[in-house]
Amino acid sequence: MADLHTTRRRFILTGLGAGRAMVKIFLAAALTWCAGTMAATGADLYRTKVTVTGQGEANRIIGFAASLEDVLIKVSGAQKLSGDRRLAAYKSKAKSFVTAFSYRDQFSGKPIRDEQGTRDRPYDLTVDFEERKIDDILKTLGLKPWLSQRPLLAVFVEMEQGPRNYIVTSDGTQSDLQRDSLLAAADRRGMGIVLPSAAALAKSNITGAAFGTPPFPALAPVAAELAGEVVLVGRLVWNDRELGWATQWQMDWGGRTHRWQIRGVTFDEAFRRGIGGAAQVLSGNGNLVTRPPSAGGSRLRL
Repeated sequence: MADLHTTRRRFILTGLGAGRAMVKIFLAAALTWCAGTMAATGADLYRTKVTVTGQGEANRIIGFAASLEDVLIKVSGAQKLSGDRRLAAYKSKAKSFVTAFSYRDQFSGKPIRDEQGTRDRPYDLTVDFEERKIDDILKTLGLKPWLSQRPLLAVFVEMEQGPRNYIVTSDGTQSDLQRDSLLAAADRRGMGIVLPSAAALAKSNITGAAFGTPPFPALAPVAAELAGEVVLVGRLVWNDRELGWATQWQMDWGGRTHRWQIRGVTFDEAFRRGIGGAAQVLSGNGNLVTRPPSAGGSRLRL
């Protein structure tokens, strides 16, 4: 599965003599843009990707260890496994759980830079793990694989940095970095997401102010048009003192409102925690429990 899936659908009605009849039948031509990811299924759940330097054995072993943590989270939906000390023993022998791996040069097709030769190029390392062994590890950790169909998340995220305030959309240039990061986070956690278009937000008169009044009734119709099954709302505010984003997430599921937050992180990490927190609730593999603050900012047991 690619990191980012952008689906473009264009329906064009053409014709000569039969043109008018076709127009009457189909009423109008339509041009629709949408950005989103499809939820991982089957073998894709047991495949993940990390960035490594070069293709040497030493860095590959490091990549396998990082991939193992990611795939355990992806398969179970249990974000709380991130940084779990119990994984150390499994990471040390991660190679024994791998069935296949491959590399993709991130600089493929680009000229070799002057400094190359003193350091290796970055590669995407894609790793496939043996399903039975991953399931056994999860069982030992008191968790189970989340193999049922995963609901599609309609994600609404507001970004506030000083005077700048905007919503991440599927087509806006102002939020292109955040959009790519959200799609990558969803793919990494095995979740399907859809984002609203700028036109859909304008049509429904939705601004960042709508995110401060739960249960966000204005967002439901937009989510429905996107075929989103669960609404996930996030608000990120930049904090100069912490040099990171203070983030609040909210989602209604199972007759309850679930809220979680994280501070002092990049928006990439905030999105991973947001999508991961939603996955943990939806999978039934754990509630959201606050952990004590650390030097890196307030965290959640996700």
